[in-house]
Amino acid sequence: MLSRPPLRLLRPSLAASLLITSIFVRPTVSVAEELNLFAWSEYVPQVVIDGFTKETKIKVNYETYASGEEMLSKLVAGGASYDLVQPPDCIAEAMIKNKLLRPLDATKLPNLKNIAPEFLGLPHDPGQKFTVPYMLGTVGIVVNTEKVKEPIRGYRDLFQTTFNDRIVVVNDNREIVSWALVTLGLDQNVMTPANLAKARPLVAEWIKLVKVFDSDSPKTALLNGDVDLGVVWSGEAARLIEANKKFHYVLPTEGYHPFVDLLAIPTTAKNISAAHKFIDYILRPDVSKLISDEFPYTNPNLAARKLLTPEQLANPASYPKMEKLDTFRDIGKAAADVDKLVTDLKSAAAK
Repeated sequence: MLSRPPLRLLRPSLAASLLITSIFVRPTVSVAEELNLFAWSEYVPQVVIDGFTKETKIKVNYETYASGEEMLSKLVAGGASYDLVQPPDCIAEAMIKNKLLRPLDATKLPNLKNIAPEFLGLPHDPGQKFTVPYMLGTVGIVVNTEKVKEPIRGYRDLFQTTFNDRIVVVNDNREIVSWALVTLGLDQNVMTPANLAKARPLVAEWIKLVKVFDSDSPKTALLNGDVDLGVVWSGEAARLIEANKKFHYVLPTEGYHPFVDLLAIPTTAKNISAAHKFIDYILRPDVSKLISDEFPYTNPNLAARKLLTPEQLANPASYPKMEKLDTFRDIGKAAADVDKLVTDLKSAAAK
């Protein structure tokens, strides 16, 4: 399951849809225009939505989901029409394979020039035809250095009996299995039965040590002192560091993966012009900065970064030194095997 609720927060129940209609008044004709946005919970600041509506007279119907899989299943099921979605990289790859996304009109996205070249043409969309980067992040280890004096460099340092009942991790099955795979020197994207069998003993051992599984707000257990270590979203880690410098953020030495959250237009979209306008609005430096202010992930918008404070840019969780962009890939039906593996092990550990 890919759930990444930015700082709230991320992964909760799906909110009910609000239908809001905007009237665009012209001298001779009235045109109703709206945008149906389907995105992560609390990942698009209200100030951004309000600013877009004020400027364009297009009102936004913002419906949320808690995981990429939830978003994909609802789109496939039909029954609702969305003009703009916010898939993570591997889900976008699956959507492109299944012809669920509409090619973007680059002539309507002049602000795409603000995106750093290294974040374009990634494996999920090598031709850069269907998606636009929104924000990036990593999944890493947070250490409360006032409580943990041992050096923590990776997963093997973290998942020790010494730290039993002192750990919080994101409640994401694929994430947990991927940590085991890279620890064993295996490819995080090769979820074959053989690799899952190899990962199983390690995952079983680790799950027993975890006190809290939380994808919505893993930082909370660390802030409250309920745990001393965690594997969390980088945006959550950035907030922890802002709150107290005793928290350190580490990219595991065994391996890590960046994730890219995107904007894309479904093939079933009706308000295509409004969708392009919203994407280009998001790509404006002043608007993109507002997103960084509220959700301190890695901003791929270089022009927006110039507007950030030195403190924001120096946050090691927001802007870690990433040597590679080895993102998650679409694993197809293997996702069900991953979910079953982790669910079974959690049930066994609870007995």
